[in-house]
Amino acid sequence: MRMSLRRKCIVLVVLISATAAGADSAAMRRAPSDPAYRHWLAYGAGPENIRYSSLKQIERTNVKSLRIAWTFDTGDAFPGSEMQCNPVVGNGLLFATTPKLRVIALDAATGRLRWTFDPNRDVKVITKTRNRGVMYWEPGNRLYVVARQWLYALDASTGLPVPGFGPEGRVDLRQGLGRDPETLSVSATTPGVIYKDLLILGSIVAEDLPAAPGDIRAYDLRTGKLRWSFHTIPHPGEYGYETWPKDAWTYIGGANNWAGMSLDERRGLVFAGTGSASFDFYGANRAGDNLFANCVLALKAETGERVWHFQGVHHDIWDRDFPSPPNLVTVLRDGKLIDAVSQATKSGHLFVFERETGKPLFPIEERPVPVSDVDGEATSKTQPIPLAPPPFTRQRFTEDLVTTRTPEAHNTVLERLRALRNGGHFEPPSRQGSIIFPGLDGGAEWGGTAFDPETGLVYVNANEMVWTLRLLERTLLKERATGRELYTQNCASCHRDDLRGNPPEFPPLTNIGSRYTESEIGEVMRKGTLRMPAFANLKGEAVEAIATYVMTGHDTPAVAGGGAGYPFGLKYRLDGYLRFSDPDGYPAIEPPWGTLNAINLDTGKITWKVPFGEFPELAAKGMTNTGSENYGGPLVTAGGLLFIGATDLDRKFHAYDKSNGTLLWETVLPFSGNATPATYEAGGKQYVVIAAGGGKSGAPSGGVYVAFSLPD
Repeated sequence: MRMSLRRKCIVLVVLISATAAGADSAAMRRAPSDPAYRHWLAYGAGPENIRYSSLKQIERTNVKSLRIAWTFDTGDAFPGSEMQCNPVVGNGLLFATTPKLRVIALDAATGRLRWTFDPNRDVKVITKTRNRGVMYWEPGNRLYVVARQWLYALDASTGLPVPGFGPEGRVDLRQGLGRDPETLSVSATTPGVIYKDLLILGSIVAEDLPAAPGDIRAYDLRTGKLRWSFHTIPHPGEYGYETWPKDAWTYIGGANNWAGMSLDERRGLVFAGTGSASFDFYGANRAGDNLFANCVLALKAETGERVWHFQGVHHDIWDRDFPSPPNLVTVLRDGKLIDAVSQATKSGHLFVFERETGKPLFPIEERPVPVSDVDGEATSKTQPIPLAPPPFTRQRFTEDLVTTRTPEAHNTVLERLRALRNGGHFEPPSRQGSIIFPGLDGGAEWGGTAFDPETGLVYVNANEMVWTLRLLERTLLKERATGRELYTQNCASCHRDDLRGNPPEFPPLTNIGSRYTESEIGEVMRKGTLRMPAFANLKGEAVEAIATYVMTGHDTPAVAGGGAGYPFGLKYRLDGYLRFSDPDGYPAIEPPWGTLNAINLDTGKITWKVPFGEFPELAAKGMTNTGSENYGGPLVTAGGLLFIGATDLDRKFHAYDKSNGTLLWETVLPFSGNATPATYEAGGKQYVVIAAGGGKSGAPSGGVYVAFSLPD
C-alpha cells in the first residue's frame, strides 16, 4: 500500500473556516419557527423539502449516547431488493414502505406494527422496485402511495383503500397521457406534494423508447380525478413546442419529474426538476433544446401553469437529470433575506434562483462545449455553468488523477484512459467511447440536499466515480428476427450484450432462469417495470424468443414480430452503463470516491468537505478515508447535527457536527442505510429513524427500520 495515497486521503478532510461575513449572516438570519419544523409530515420533512428539524433534545454533547430504541424487520427482503423510504410521522404513527411495496404503520414510540397494506394482490411476478415514501394528508387522515402503475388512497387509521378514490381506491397512472395505456410503463418512486385539495405528482418512465411522456399531474385528493396536467414535452401551441421536432410530443418520452418536488404554500408555487428525454444517449429524433427536459420548473400549484423555468442541459445526451427535489431556501443579500430555490446536479453544481422570478442569484455562463460527430446527432454548442458556488466534485478526469492504488492499477487505467475521448463532462457519447465524470450517478443523486435555515448552509453528499459512454450501431432487423437479434436491439443497452447488466440500476440476466419462468419473463417484458419500457410493439413470438434466449443462452430460429428498421428512428444504442474501474474493480480515479459537503448560500463558498464512506477491505489494509459510492440523503437539526447513512459498503449511520464536518458518532446498521433518515418526537422523546435495506453495489439486501434515541 502506498503511504502517499493514505496521506492524501487523510489530508482531504478539508475544514474551511467560515468567513466573517458568513458568521454575520448566521446572526442576522430569520430564526426558524418551532411549530413549522418539529414534525416530519412529508417526504423531506415538509413542503419546502429541506430535511431540517428544530428538535434539539439530541445535540452535539449527548449524541454519543444514542442507542437503538426499536427495530422493525419488514421480512420483505429478497436478492437485489432495496429500501429507500424516508418515513413520515403523524398522529403517533410512523408510515413507511417495504422492499415489496407493502405500506406499514408502526407505533412511532415502540415500532410495533399497527397495520399493513399489500398492493401485490394482482401481481404475478414481484421484481425489484423502489419507493422513497408515502404522502400524508393530515386533515383527511389519508395516505397516498404509488405501487407500480397504481396510485392508492388509504385510510391512515386502518390501511384500507378509500372508497370513492377512483375505482377500488386507486387510479391508473398510465391513463390520461394521450397514448395507449397498455403500451406504457409509468410509476412514481418519489412522493409528490399536497396543496389544498390537490395531490401533485411526477413519474418514473422508461429510459429507452418506447417511453411515456413525463407529464406532471395534479389529482383531486378525494376522488382521484385528474385536475390538471403540465406537458413537459409541449403539445402544438404550447410554450417550448418549437424546441422539438413538430411531432415529438406523439412519440418521445421522458422529461419526467422522477426525483420529487417542493411547494411554496404561501405563494401557491410548486417546484420540480425534470430528467432527460428518452432515449437518453442519442437524440437524432429529437433535434432542438428539448424544453422542458432537464429543467427546474416553477408552476402554479392551482392550475399547473408555467411561471418560470431554467434548463440546466440543452438537448441532453448524458442522462444529466436533475436528480433530487429543489430545496426552498433563504439567501442573505445586502442585509436582506431572499426566498430562493436551490437545485443540486449530477455534474456537481448547485444552481440558486430567486423563488418568484427564477432570476439566478449567482452568475450563470453559457460556455462552448464539444460537438458530437455521431451520425444524425445535433448537440447544443453551449451549456450553462454556474460561476458560484464552486463545484462540489472534481470536474475532469485527467491523467494526474489516475488511481495509484497499485502500480498495475495505475498503468492499466492510464492506458484505457488514453484510448477514450475526454473533453470534460459535456464530452458527447461516441463510437470510440467517452469519459463522463462525475459519472451517471453523480455528483448529487436522489438523496438530495438538506438546508439549515439557521446558518444558510446546504449539505450534499456526492459520488466521484468515472463512467464511460460508448454508442453501438443498432442491428437493422427485418420482419423476422432471432431471439438474440431481438435481445440485442431491445434489451442490450441496459442489460449489455453479454447479459451481465449494469448493477445496481439494471440487473444481470445471467442465470435468470433460476429465478423466473419463461412466462414470468414475458409478463415483465409486456408490462415493463420502473425504467424498463413495456415492449408492446413486440408480438408474442418475439417476446417468447427473447425469453428463451436470456434463460438458456440459445438462439432461436427467426420469428415474426421484430419489425423493420430502427425503432423510433434510432440508429445507435448504448454499450451498457459502465463504471470505469481498475483491474480489481475499484474506482479508476484517486480518492475521494465519495464526499460530504457544506455550502454557504450567502457567500457562495464551500464551508467544509470531508471524505464520505469506506471500502471495509481496503480500510483493513490501512487505506482509510477513501470515500465510497453513497445513496440516500442528509438530515440537519437545530441540535447542531447532520445525520446521514447512505454509504453503500460500510453500512454505517453517522452524525456530524454541522458547523465543521467533525464526525461525532457512528454505528453499523444491519444493512446499508440507502435512504434519508427522519426525526420526530413521541412521548416527549426525540427519535431518529432510518431504513436499512442495502442491495446496492453488491451489498446484501434487507428490510429493517432502525430507530435511535437517548437513554431514559
